[in-house]
Amino acid sequence: MTGMLIGYARVSTNDQDLSAQKNALAALGVSLQKTFTDQGLTGTNRARPGLREALAACRAGDTLVVTKLDRLARSLRDAKDIVDDLTLREVKLSIGGSVHDPTDPVGRLLFNVLAMVAEFEADLIRARTREGRQVAKAAGRLRGKQPKLSPAQEKHLVEVHQRGEHTTAQIAELFSVARSMVCRAIQRAGDTAA
Repeated sequence: MTGMLIGYARVSTNDQDLSAQKNALAALGVSLQKTFTDQGLTGTNRARPGLREALAACRAGDTLVVTKLDRLARSLRDAKDIVDDLTLREVKLSIGGSVHDPTDPVGRLLFNVLAMVAEFEADLIRARTREGRQVAKAAGRLRGKQPKLSPAQEKHLVEVHQRGEHTTAQIAELFSVARSMVCRAIQRAGDTAA
């Protein structure tokens, strides 16, 4: 009896679509019922529910199928840890239709090269993101989260509070903000008055 094919697909953001990976897994023989997914989680995050379910579904003789290695892991260490776990449990790993053989020296070499490339890509993405933030900050386009209330609205909120006619919860409802925002505005007003 041959083992089952267990599929795993992942995209990093909620805006991305899993359809291409699901279709590729189906073309490799993985049923939709045995395909586990994660959406909005990066490959550097090992705590992924879909990955955990896919690994738990694998039994001795089964094959875990991914379209590309970077869908499974974005670091050499994570990729090796996952493969070592699968090997101990006698589960094969198929990357885009090619079954990885951890006992073959050439197979191990190719796997390590693919894992290093995936890690390198993740490092490049992080570096470009940092660089983009620095450029945006220098140009004044990265200002962080904008305040919910204008300075005039915040001043009015403090005046309403100082009259003592409304509770913090009522003021929060009047200004359509959280109670914590009301408390912070009152605290800021007290700090500037001192």
